[in-house]
Amino acid sequence: MKIDFQTFVLSLASSAMVHLGRVPDPSGQGTQSNLEMARQTVDILAMLRDKTHGNLDPSESALMERVLHDLRLAFVEESRKAAS
Repeated sequence: MKIDFQTFVLSLASSAMVHLGRVPDPSGQGTQSNLEMARQTVDILAMLRDKTHGNLDPSESALMERVLHDLRLAFVEESRKAAS
């Protein structure tokens, strides 16, 4: 299977969702939150967006913005839960 940019972005997003405890770990260990790893993955996606600025087609750019927005919201929600 050939990997494309959108698949790569979605793979990173899925990893962040696992670290946020929003989806089960693929290893079968249930859900576990690791906010530091989630933050690192979101930061990697933001860096990737910045480094590819002007080189993405409209659908890739829209996906990147949507994924970052959704992950940042989820991160804030999970951070608030952890602080409670």
